[in-house]
Amino acid sequence: MMGFVDRPSLWIARRFSFAPKRFRIINAISAISFAGIVVGVSTLLVVMSVLNGFQKLSSELFLTLESPVQMISLDSPGFKVDDKLLESLRRIDGVASIEPYLEGEAIMAGKGKNELVILKGLTPKAEQRLMRISGRQKPLFSTPHSISAGEFLAYRTGLYQNSTLSLFSPELIRLSLASLSQPYILSALRIPEVQVSSTFTLQKLFDDRFVLAPNTLAREVLLLGSDEFTGIDIRPLDGVSGKELAKRLRASEPPNHLPEGTRFRTLEEKYSDIFSVMELEKWVSFGVLMLIVLVASLSLTGSLAMTAIDKKRDLFSLRCLGMDSGGLMGIFMMQGALTGIAGTAAGVGIAWTICKAQEMFGLVRLPSKSAFIIEAYPVSMETGDFLAVALAAILLSLAVSIYPARNAASIARSQSLAMKSI
Repeated sequence: MMGFVDRPSLWIARRFSFAPKRFRIINAISAISFAGIVVGVSTLLVVMSVLNGFQKLSSELFLTLESPVQMISLDSPGFKVDDKLLESLRRIDGVASIEPYLEGEAIMAGKGKNELVILKGLTPKAEQRLMRISGRQKPLFSTPHSISAGEFLAYRTGLYQNSTLSLFSPELIRLSLASLSQPYILSALRIPEVQVSSTFTLQKLFDDRFVLAPNTLAREVLLLGSDEFTGIDIRPLDGVSGKELAKRLRASEPPNHLPEGTRFRTLEEKYSDIFSVMELEKWVSFGVLMLIVLVASLSLTGSLAMTAIDKKRDLFSLRCLGMDSGGLMGIFMMQGALTGIAGTAAGVGIAWTICKAQEMFGLVRLPSKSAFIIEAYPVSMETGDFLAVALAAILLSLAVSIYPARNAASIARSQSLAMKSI
């Protein structure tokens, strides 16, 4: 293997790449190969960065109401939260804030329209944070028994400000059926009457299915105890990702300090169906657009094979000077690698320039401002994507150089045998 990458092979490969050739078509094919790699790499990186931008935007929209990491119960609607548990979570490195919350399914009934919704309870601190993020001036709730409905949900069900409706847990239906055989339960059952104080718009999923309420009301609707919560929202410090914080929480907190049947869940795990589709779309694009690089690399095979025929006298001279087959193969392997590295470097540079310009100036606008919450295509450049694309392009260039390299070694060997027979 070392014979393929020695200094003489590298020097000769550089000479063969830039030296004039008898057939001009070889230079044309080499230029097409180089340009194809540049275009393929730059296009692939720009597309992946745009998809990363949409994924990042989606995460930011989810984080208006959710948190990057949540502590949840596995087998029960809620679990008890005390000061000792909250303090133990605050002490973990990377935790910025924690907020217990209530969340669950509820049935909203009013004006003859019934709707299964997701009820989310907010603490006063969480309500202030949501108002700050959304730029809202007025409070979400006018009274302790008022709610705020998603804009799409309100439009679909005909809700308006100050309208009254019933909000109850599906568990209440089961308890009502049980009261037929146990009448003493019936007196304890009560369907809360609530008032719509406002509507909100955050993200399509939230706007279409979510109802927000104060924690006191949410606890009453979800039939939970005074010290029970559905989960705990945990937000990291700046510079700490949700996945990294989840690892720290799982590693730092001994299991016996946690309530039984609880675990930590990231935002991507909670909405895995959405984020997995976005990740799949990204890597399918990677596979499809790598075909551009593959076609360019295959044209590089033809260019190197024709160069071997054009330089057969030089190859014979090198053979006579003592260069073995490994060294001769190394020349063309290095020539293919140099083309791949140069094309990849140029493609990476062009992609970085385009993405940076789009990030700073928003050069390419979205087709309709009214249909999107942003004006220009978002981009997010990730080092891992750049490394993966660069490595794949260079390895592909090396792989397609194997055949012409073997062909060059056989040409030099057959030429030397022919000269010996004279």
